[in-house]
Formats: sequence, structure tokens, C-alpha cells
Amino acid sequence: QVQLVESGGGLVQPGGSLRLSCAASGRSIYSINAMGWYRQAPGKQRELVAGITRGGSPNYADSVQGRFTISRDNAKNTVYLQMSSLKPEDTAVYYCRADVLVGRRTDFYWGQGTQVTVSS
Repeated sequence: QVQLVESGGGLVQPGGSLRLSCAASGRSIYSINAMGWYRQAPGKQRELVAGITRGGSPNYADSVQGRFTISRDNAKNTVYLQMSSLKPEDTAVYYCRADVLVGRRTDFYWGQGTQVTVSS
């Protein structure tokens, strides 16, 4: 079992920055492999924003490449998303996901989401 708690969302003007955090806890935290940030805008499907392996290798959606940076602190069981040069189209609920290895399968755990609104 893994619990994920996101924080750091809010209202920001276009061109501004925000930093999201996602802290993991629970008895299976040492089995967490990859972690990632997803977002879902109203009327749209949830999409991957950025992911990071346990070893720290990141990957990004084309839409955020060069503007967002994902990082993780394994000692704190926390993943971060630094968002810069924010655009109105970045407005969405942002969710953290943890991929937990359970034997030969992978279980996915989600946070409750944090709202990011980019507007003037």
C-alpha cells in the first residue's frame, strides 16, 4: 500500500512558475519504481506530463519539454515537478502516480490531485 499526497498547486499568471510536490508513504514505499505526474483538463483525458525512473531518468511530454522539470528525492520518497513559463493550456488537475513492484506485476497508485490554474 502506498499513499500519495500532492501539494503546491494554485493560481498563477501566464509566464509564472509553480512547484508541485508529491510525498509517498506506506508499507510499500520501498517497492516504488517509476513515478510520474499526469494532468487532466476539463473535458479531456488524463495525460502524462513527466515521468522519472527510480534511478532519476526523466521523460517529458512534448508540450512541456523545456519548461517543466521532474525530480525525485528517494530518501524523502518525494517527487517534484518544477513548472516554468506556464501557459493557460497548462491549466488542469495534476495527479501524482507511483508504480509499485509487487512480484512480477506493477500496481499503480494515484494521489488525490492538485489544481493548477494559469490565468491573468
